[in-house]
Amino acid sequence: MTIKVLGPGCKKCKMLLEHVNEAIEKTGIEAEVVKVEDMAEIVSYGVMSTPALVIDEVVVSSGKILMTKDIVKLIQK
Repeated sequence: MTIKVLGPGCKKCKMLLEHVNEAIEKTGIEAEVVKVEDMAEIVSYGVMSTPALVIDEVVVSSGKILMTKDIVKLIQK
């Protein structure tokens, strides 16, 4: 599983990345976490509002900070 956090490196983006790491730790799922800060790559996903979360190349959230429990639900699907 590949999980990407899209955002320019703002406080909200860092918080989402932290929540993703907590969710992976709680579930024990093996996942590669990638932080994407390149605006061209972010826009290529159709994301206009950051932070955004991409799981296995599917945008599952943009423009908000998901809580750890919500990310756990998304990665267990």
